[in-house]
Amino acid sequence: MKEGGLILVVDDEQQIRRFIKISLESCGYKVFEAETGNKGITDAASINPDLIILDLGLPDMDGLDFLKRIREWSSVPIIVLTVKDSEKDKVDLLDSGADDYLTKPFNVNELKARIRVAFRHRFKTEETPVYKAGKLTIDFSKRIVKVNNKIIKFTPKEYALLSMLARNAGKVLTQNHILKELWGPFQEEESQYLRIYILQIRRKIEDDPSNPKIIITEPGVGYRLVDEKYL
Repeated sequence: MKEGGLILVVDDEQQIRRFIKISLESCGYKVFEAETGNKGITDAASINPDLIILDLGLPDMDGLDFLKRIREWSSVPIIVLTVKDSEKDKVDLLDSGADDYLTKPFNVNELKARIRVAFRHRFKTEETPVYKAGKLTIDFSKRIVKVNNKIIKFTPKEYALLSMLARNAGKVLTQNHILKELWGPFQEEESQYLRIYILQIRRKIEDDPSNPKIIITEPGVGYRLVDEKYL
């Protein structure tokens, strides 16, 4: 199925840019290339892309600085390609404005899936009234959660957390972001609260809570609710 959209690839490695360009244009995307951070910022302003793919190892600036400068004036989705794999690095990326990340070497099909998720959120004009993933269904308008068509009861906080994850399905939400949104700014370091609620929700929606398939843990970073339609 053909897709579409304008994508800017900011990476100093020509082979990587060419590989991404060929892979994505075969799906119907239009791809522009920038080999430096400064050119990427200029192109982002002039081209107005639908999405940016950013490599952190730029020759003229740090990738985090690029993210922060773009976020001063644009909410364009940004997927980061990085060789860094530490938990702190991933959290810093997301907190600095990245929408998602892939660790090099990456699978191009996974990149395409992440792009579809980012595009879905960017172009969504109205809230999806129902979320579905396997046996799980959430009706946001009625605040009803079903598993195997059976209504499951949730506490207000459990529902708020599950709803937040579902409305951002496919995206990683950092622990600090979730805690700040649901518990307030003074609870950002109280990650034990979040772990307890995630465990309680998994017991209600997962076939095997010890091997979750719906709420996925990104170790040391946060949580990602599967987006069955796009992943």
